[in-house]
Amino acid sequence: MKLIVGLGNPGIEYQFTPHNAGFLAIDRLAEVCGANVSNRRGRALTAKATLAGQEVLLAKPETFMNLSGLSVAALLQELELPATDLIVLYDELAIPLGQLRIRERGSAGGHNGIKSILGSLPSDEFIRVRIGVGKPPTVTGREVKAGGTDYLLAPMRKMMLQELDIVLDDAVRAVETILKDGVKKAMNEFNKKVVGE
Repeated sequence: MKLIVGLGNPGIEYQFTPHNAGFLAIDRLAEVCGANVSNRRGRALTAKATLAGQEVLLAKPETFMNLSGLSVAALLQELELPATDLIVLYDELAIPLGQLRIRERGSAGGHNGIKSILGSLPSDEFIRVRIGVGKPPTVTGREVKAGGTDYLLAPMRKMMLQELDIVLDDAVRAVETILKDGVKKAMNEFNKKVVGE
């Protein structure tokens, strides 16, 4: 079994914000699997499903983003899984909206949800599917701004949601590729897009 976790904040006010791209990706995966992410376990809403021929547990932590690690650690312990059986989907400001990147390990890169998970697990060796939510930087005077907390927690406009909708389908295909063919093949396929393509 693989544990597939999407990061976000619980509550209707956060539902369609850039910071909830991970939750939206789990919802899309559940839709594809015909599952309903509504069982409570390990401080998360979960659903057992079959994806790409493998048994998975889809999860949306209810701990708020900054404490995601508490839920992820509890679920891994309950399922008796190593960190290597964990796939985390989350928003990434450093990647433009409409793109995604896959990583096998590494630092949090400033993402508080990943920081919390790294602080709760004995290993950084879990797969990350980073969903781009970055917006083009704007120049005001001599200062360059590229998002931040206000942007991440503000509801997305219709155009952004349409672009995110496409990348959520890519996220589903990326997870399916990871499960079927391994993370290296998925990285080769999905990390090749460059900015401006």
